[in-house]
Amino acid sequence: MPAVSLSNVAVSLSGKSILEGINLEVPAGTWLGLLGPNGAGKTTLIRAMSGLIPSTGSIELNGKPIQAWSDRERARQVTLVAQSVPMYFDFSVLDLVLLGRAPHKNWLAPYHDADRDIALKALAQVDLSGFEERSVLTLSGGEVRRALLAQALAQDTPILFLDEPTSHLDVHHQFEFVRHVRSLVDAGRTVVGVFHDLELAARFSDRIAVLADGTVAAHGTPAEVLTPSLIARVFRMQASVDRQDGRLHIDYSAAVRN
Repeated sequence: MPAVSLSNVAVSLSGKSILEGINLEVPAGTWLGLLGPNGAGKTTLIRAMSGLIPSTGSIELNGKPIQAWSDRERARQVTLVAQSVPMYFDFSVLDLVLLGRAPHKNWLAPYHDADRDIALKALAQVDLSGFEERSVLTLSGGEVRRALLAQALAQDTPILFLDEPTSHLDVHHQFEFVRHVRSLVDAGRTVVGVFHDLELAARFSDRIAVLADGTVAAHGTPAEVLTPSLIARVFRMQASVDRQDGRLHIDYSAAVRN
């Protein structure tokens, strides 16, 4: 049974069609990378799969229609790390991460030592040990991003949706976080992640779906999808693709001029 299944999904916002005819399946324990140019509908698709915006067609999580999950049940199944989350309140970093444990608690139940241990482990995984008492309002953009990633890890759901998870992160933390997510997938988690870096997506994703103009332009393994012809057609870049060492390397030479 797929962890996530979409059949003929469409989304319209403010009377404008954003997505149409989306058909995808994400097997449990795999990583689907979402790629596409700006405005292709990647964030909208992630939000629809998370149940945050209305859609038509069918979206199922672990074989159950998304509408059939209560908010709390869905929060125990799915974590979404959004592109940006404004910080308006003076939370400590630890308190922010502990919010990820809320779906697992009864209403108004206190956090226990086990919750704190999970939160501290998540902070260590994003290289924020020692930041527990810092105010989130004092953090840099990259540090806020890492704290939100730790919150997602603390939520500990079988399905993880990541909308540009490495934005605002330096190269070291980008690689370390993506490598950690890969280890979660190898241990059985299911991940759908939006990327802008085609090589990073190819290296860590099991399958890739490319969106263009609100539809799926291609879907398959990285080797099947990321071809010079698709890169030229969708991303308007000339590229050569080298797979000699078992990894995909893309050499971009020039923008395609229409």
